[in-house]
Amino acid sequence: MRTEDTVTGGPDLRHHGDAEVRDDGAALVDLAVNVRADTPPGWLREHIAGSLDLLAAYPDGRAARAAVAGRHGVPAERVLLTAGAAEAFVLLARALGVRRPVVVHPQFTEPEAALRDAGHGVDRVLLREEDGFRLDPAAVPEDADLVVLGNPTNPTSVLHPAAAIVALARPGRVLVVDEAFMDAVPGEREALAGRTDVPGLVVLRSLTKTWGLAGLRIGYVLAAPETVAELERAQPLWPVSTPALAAAGACVAPRALAEAAHAAHRVASDRAHLVAGLSAFAGRGVRVVSPAEGPFVLVRMEGAAAVRERLRQLGYAVRRGDTFPGLGEGWVRVAVRDRGTVDGFLRALDAALG
Repeated sequence: MRTEDTVTGGPDLRHHGDAEVRDDGAALVDLAVNVRADTPPGWLREHIAGSLDLLAAYPDGRAARAAVAGRHGVPAERVLLTAGAAEAFVLLARALGVRRPVVVHPQFTEPEAALRDAGHGVDRVLLREEDGFRLDPAAVPEDADLVVLGNPTNPTSVLHPAAAIVALARPGRVLVVDEAFMDAVPGEREALAGRTDVPGLVVLRSLTKTWGLAGLRIGYVLAAPETVAELERAQPLWPVSTPALAAAGACVAPRALAEAAHAAHRVASDRAHLVAGLSAFAGRGVRVVSPAEGPFVLVRMEGAAAVRERLRQLGYAVRRGDTFPGLGEGWVRVAVRDRGTVDGFLRALDAALG
């Protein structure tokens, strides 16, 4: 694990998985985007559609905010609804007067991009493959006043122990934990959402991944009331639309939580099937980062760029890994899909490996 200063001309921090399935990739089987494939369910579509009768009125987020607060057992003043987790990263970068932000990589690149766009210099702590991309709290500089990491981390699929993350908390430090994929972990073990005893803790959640709402843009922040108020002042008026507010309330209701819990177990089973299939190619230079805990896996393979292109020709899109700081051209990220889709992908990978 090492710390480095960011420099211009490095990885393309604005490249995301959806780029793999745009334009000429639209007809490909999508294993590049980490949105659950069988979503949104019919009941959620109907609920969102029912909110359209209210479009003439300005959005009122109080009910959705209260619902999210109730889901995590915290007061409503500790909740901020956002247009997806991506907006939250922009708010954090613009609203907080930090001096030395540190981003733990490899991880989702938007936090660093937002910080740089806001004029901040950013230090990186790079987790190492030989350590299983696991967090060592001692590697984070003591004078960092903003630390950002994901759990489970995109793209490594590593689930860090909550205790290791809490060890990063310091007086005067903002500790941002991106839990966008935590509801895909059975039992949400190692989650920090709802904790009020960790100084400076800011937890981000997204409802777009599990519920297939990437086009609607809905997420939220859980933090101390003073932090929420500071971020809220940086938001424009009515930042979350009425349909997105309707979705937020529905997705934290008991029925939805039960469905998400069931889906998390199904994802775990499908992921095990994918990992077993990929492991069968170990003799051909394929390695899976393990144990994987998210709805995706990180894979190293020889000639990954050429293999990825051959997979496209065979009808499958996977996410390139070289745009994540700390990784290189030898990596790809593969989303977990149902067993039939995975079996087809594994046959294509067999051919693509040559």
